[in-house]
Order: sequence, then C-alpha cells, then structure tokens
Amino acid sequence: MTTFSNRLNDDNDYKRDELIRKIERAVEHMTLKELEALAYDMFTKGYLEDC
Repeated sequence: MTTFSNRLNDDNDYKRDELIRKIERAVEHMTLKELEALAYDMFTKGYLEDC
C-alpha cells in the first residue's frame, strides 16, 4: 500500500510541476496590462499579499 501511495504522490508532483511550467511560459508572454489584471485577481483571491 505504501508503494501505491508514493506513486500517487509522484504523479501529483509531476502534474503540479507540469502546470507550473505551463503557467510560467504563459506569464512570460503576457502584456503588462494582462499581468496587472492577473495580479489583481490573485490578490483579491488571497494568493498574493500586498508588499
């Protein structure tokens, strides 16, 4: 059972890393206005803190 559980964690880690890479590539191509809108949305949802 432990091996199966570790396999699930590995799959989740892989999926998470892949999503992060996709998001990073998308963010690199955004305009300033798009980035500002994204940052505002993330801030209002509690994902970013005002620094």
